[in-house]
Amino acid sequence: MRLLGVGESEALDKLVAMDLSFSQARTLFMLAQHGKPVAINEVADCLRLSVAAAGRNVDRLVHQGLVERREDPKDRRVKRISLSEAGRSIALGHIDSHKDELRAFAARLSDTDRDRLFESIKPILAGDVLRARCQENP
Repeated sequence: MRLLGVGESEALDKLVAMDLSFSQARTLFMLAQHGKPVAINEVADCLRLSVAAAGRNVDRLVHQGLVERREDPKDRRVKRISLSEAGRSIALGHIDSHKDELRAFAARLSDTDRDRLFESIKPILAGDVLRARCQENP
């Protein structure tokens, strides 16, 4: 748990200051990870939300200028969403701050401990255990 707390407080404070709910923040991060416009029902499936709840999250994020919603060019009934520049900046900034904190943590380790840590997690990183559930069937 101590490792998970590294830098988390400051990163979460930024999201709280933006008045984002946990589900809205998860939606931003899922869109950043996905990298292309997705249908609202895909967001719901990925985040294990109802389509109505996912739609409400998207509505709020669109209102805040963090997400863009467009008709699917092949089916006008389907709305696809993607991050706006502002949403991308927030999501990637949050992710980058975590990466910076992990780099700082690794830098504090001795060379021996850092090598042991890397060797122990290398098989996990090489596999697809960390692959997002919603990207299993793109």
